[in-house]
Amino acid sequence: MPGPLLVTDAPHLLYRAFFALPDKITGADGRPVNALLGSVNQTLWCIERWSPRAVVMCFGPDSAVYRTDAFPAYHAHRPAMPDDLAHQWAQARDLYRALGWTVMDTDDLEADDVMGTLALRESAAGGRTLILTGDRDMFQCVNESVAVLLQQRGRQGPEELGPDGVRERYGIDPAQVPDFIALRGDPSDGIPGAKGIGEKTAADLLRRHGSLEGAIGHALREKPSVRSALLEQADELRMFRDIATLRDAGVDPPPDGETDTEGGAAAVEALGMGGLAGRLRG
Repeated sequence: MPGPLLVTDAPHLLYRAFFALPDKITGADGRPVNALLGSVNQTLWCIERWSPRAVVMCFGPDSAVYRTDAFPAYHAHRPAMPDDLAHQWAQARDLYRALGWTVMDTDDLEADDVMGTLALRESAAGGRTLILTGDRDMFQCVNESVAVLLQQRGRQGPEELGPDGVRERYGIDPAQVPDFIALRGDPSDGIPGAKGIGEKTAADLLRRHGSLEGAIGHALREKPSVRSALLEQADELRMFRDIATLRDAGVDPPPDGETDTEGGAAAVEALGMGGLAGRLRG
């Protein structure tokens, strides 16, 4: 049986490694290579653990146009990219390609949308997908053939979460995640959610009513604070759900492909990462 398709949230990997690893890790030009090193090492760790049939490094703009048009505060609070990270970002795609990994990008949608589309297409073809990310929004993609590899602090590698894992964490089914985000909000994306409704109440509403629309439709049965939030913010909550729902990025999964250890070793060596080059050559 072929291995799963491994799709990665490349922006998350680069950001996470940049802030997790010391900037004294420098390359041939004397500038930091910590983001490149960390993103490659984490991907290689997953390759060794799950033996994927192919690897896709997914990119996209920080904010999809349709999301910021609908809600200007979406991602508005995020600081500008540090110069040392931007320098590595510009080198990342060529490095990943040298390792034999497919790079997929989009001009108008985000990396999340690319990952979600690949997972959907892979499932339709009878395959399995692993999504490497730290973004819990991707829980909406989880099903019997799709799992999220969730990166967390204090762990060497990510935690694999299937449908039961999502239910254990949120108390809802994966398909209800956009409704959950609309109700609870998502501070990392700048989505405020419903006033006075937290994680537990949001999950309870969805368990009892099945969806955001169901909760709004039965708002009169809820206590006053919840009732007023659902009725007064109904249109806004629908907009939040739409923002949280992934879009079809129009991409297809790549053919099978192995990591090019020799090509990757030459590329990382040229960037001054001799230790990683040695590990790749084995």
